[in-house]
Amino acid sequence: MRHGKKINHLGRKSAHRHALLSNMASSLILHKRITTTVAKAKALKRYVEPLLTKSKDDTTHSRRTVFAYLQNKESIKTLFGEVAGRIANRAGGYTRIIKLGDARLGDAADMCLMELVDFNDIYKKDGAEKKAKTRRGRKAKKDEGGVEDAQVVSEATEAKPKKAAKKSKKDE
Repeated sequence: MRHGKKINHLGRKSAHRHALLSNMASSLILHKRITTTVAKAKALKRYVEPLLTKSKDDTTHSRRTVFAYLQNKESIKTLFGEVAGRIANRAGGYTRIIKLGDARLGDAADMCLMELVDFNDIYKKDGAEKKAKTRRGRKAKKDEGGVEDAQVVSEATEAKPKKAAKKSKKDE
C-alpha cells in the first residue's frame, strides 16, 4: 500500500524522473505552455511551483538553487527575467492544468495542456487589472454595486416608456 507516499514515480527510476521533470520544467518556462499527460503535469506542478516562487527573489543564491534543478541557462534567464516580472505580485498558483479530453492514441493516456497562468491572454479582460484587496473589500463592493444597480434601474425605467409608446402607436 502507498500510505503517506506523496511522490508519483511515473514508472521511472529517480535519476530518470528528475531528468524528465527538469526538461519539462525548462520547456514550460521557455514556451509558457506544454502538452503532456495528466500524471506528468501533476508531478511537474509540484516540481516547478517552488522554483517559480524562488525566482521572485533575484539573488545569486536563488539563481544557483534553481540552476541546480533546471540545468539550463536559457530557461534561467527567461525565468528570472520575463517570468519573474509577471508573477511578482501573485501569491501562488502559477500554473494551470487544462484537461484536453482526448486520449493519446498509443496508450490511451489522458492528455492535458499545462501553462503558466499569467501568460495566457485569453482569460484576461481588456485592460482590466485586479485591484488590491483591502480590509473593507466587501463594503466597497456593496457600495459600488448599489450605484451600478441604481444606474441600471434608471436606464431600464427610461427605456420602458419608449417601448410602451412604440406599442401604442402600433395598436392605433
